[in-house]
Amino acid sequence: MRIGKIYRNYIQNNLFIKVIFVFAIIVNLTIITLSYLLFNFMSASIVRNELSDQREAMDRVNRYLEQKYAWTQSVVQNIYADNLLSDNVSYLLKNSFQQYIQYTLGENANGSSRGANAIEYFGDKLGSDSDIRDIILYSSEMQFLYVYQTSGAPKLVSVNAARSYVPDVMASEGPSASIPNVWVRKAIGQWDTRLYSMRSQINDKNTLKNIGQLVVYFDSELIRQSLPRNMTLKGTLLVLTSDGQVMFDSSGRYYGQKYPYLDKIDSLQETADLEEPSFVSTLAQNSAGFTIVGILPKSEVAAAYAGLKRTIVLISSVCIVFAVVIPSLVIVSIARRTNKIVRFMRKVESGDLNARLDDPHEDELGQISRSFNDMVEELNRTIDREYKAEIRMKQTELAALQARINPHFLYNTLEVIRMRAVSRGADDVAEMIYSLAALFRNSVRTNAECRLAEELEMCRLYLELFRIRYRDKFAYTIDCDPEISSVTIPKMLIQPLVENYIVHGLEPQSADNRIAIEAEAAEGLIRIRVWNNGRTIDAEELERIRASLNDPETEEGSFGLRSVHQRLKLVYGAEYGLTIESGPKSGTVFAIAIPAETGEGGGGSDA
Repeated sequence: MRIGKIYRNYIQNNLFIKVIFVFAIIVNLTIITLSYLLFNFMSASIVRNELSDQREAMDRVNRYLEQKYAWTQSVVQNIYADNLLSDNVSYLLKNSFQQYIQYTLGENANGSSRGANAIEYFGDKLGSDSDIRDIILYSSEMQFLYVYQTSGAPKLVSVNAARSYVPDVMASEGPSASIPNVWVRKAIGQWDTRLYSMRSQINDKNTLKNIGQLVVYFDSELIRQSLPRNMTLKGTLLVLTSDGQVMFDSSGRYYGQKYPYLDKIDSLQETADLEEPSFVSTLAQNSAGFTIVGILPKSEVAAAYAGLKRTIVLISSVCIVFAVVIPSLVIVSIARRTNKIVRFMRKVESGDLNARLDDPHEDELGQISRSFNDMVEELNRTIDREYKAEIRMKQTELAALQARINPHFLYNTLEVIRMRAVSRGADDVAEMIYSLAALFRNSVRTNAECRLAEELEMCRLYLELFRIRYRDKFAYTIDCDPEISSVTIPKMLIQPLVENYIVHGLEPQSADNRIAIEAEAAEGLIRIRVWNNGRTIDAEELERIRASLNDPETEEGSFGLRSVHQRLKLVYGAEYGLTIESGPKSGTVFAIAIPAETGEGGGGSDA
């Protein structure tokens, strides 16, 4: 239950928590996905670079071994190029060593083979390359090995087929590049496993018959010299013979044995499960018959980009923290401001109309706060206006109620007086009493509104009293558009303007007192105009009257100009009201404009 309550209060019903949660999920997924793709791209780039470095190292080793192979072949080719040397080498390989010595001495005595000495020729080659450990000259006819070694003087080793397998080994066809044969090692006493051999057949120049071989043993470890010193070689480089014997091993673990994973190496596959899953590259040399294999364990490659992985994880974590925390702080700030607005709305809802929001920001929430304050201010003004209007209406009703003391008795009394006047022939008095009774009946009605026609009729009855009194000195006209006669207006809206003229503008001594009331519809408004030619209002007094229209109403002026003006504003809005103009020639004009969309119908009568 407690977990459910927490969920409802802080997650289900909290929009901003949902926004933060969804935003965090999107940001985390985006950053994690981008980080994963970036890591895959960069790790693949590192793997490509490592494999590229290894292939470059393989190319360098291949060029180095090709140079050794080409050098071995060139030693024999140079023999064929020199006829005297070719004859000398042929004699050495087809005769015994003693016979060769005698032959050489005889030739030197005759001066015909000066400088052509096979033993000296091969001895010079031993010192020409520091990578050479042994040079072996084999005679297939005489079955002996003439051995040049860096650690001692040349020696002659007999390898008769009855006592050794060397002749069989030498007679077998095989690749030019290989490791030293075990029988040859035994014959010459060379047991260093870190050697590889290059051999070349020696044929008789005249008969083209094979008469021997040149075998050169090179130091395998010196192959490393082909690699740049600043190159950090990862993995292992192997140089293998066709049957898997190890000519060179950069790790030094497989010398003197056959490579155990030869059957798993396939030039068409980039990876293989050797001692461990590894990337495998191969480069075959067809002429010499060796194959260079590059083995790059995946664990070493992974170690190469382990730092990259940690860096990406760290940067991604920092990005996630910043991408989540900073927007969350902004959202929390917005949530606080929004919740503050909600709290103040609830205060206003509970009746606290003095609540105001203080938000200095210029963003949308700041604008909402200021609009909220303006709304509350307008609400206060509206309530105040309606409240005041209601108070005035209550006062009017109270006054009307106080005046309605037995109204039927008053009506009947006035009717008795009127009939008495008629019986005595005082028709004008009777008419005045009728008008007065009608005015009195209208004044005690409780309706707050009436039709425009009814209001104009009350004005007519009121003016009729004074027309009878002043006879030919006073005249009035009332003109109303029939289409607006049924429009509803506030009661006692026009009569106070007429009464103002009777009290302040009528000149009893004048024989031409006139007042005109006009009502028409124009431009969406109902315009009512009350004109008279009575006493004019001087400019100073006119300004004072205009200014007093907005002053608080007094009891004495309940139905005066101020009452008309303020009731217009209360009912129709602040833009409406009473306007007054006065001049010696134009007379005095009271003008009212109200919206034409007011309802039709009027107040009923009270008997």
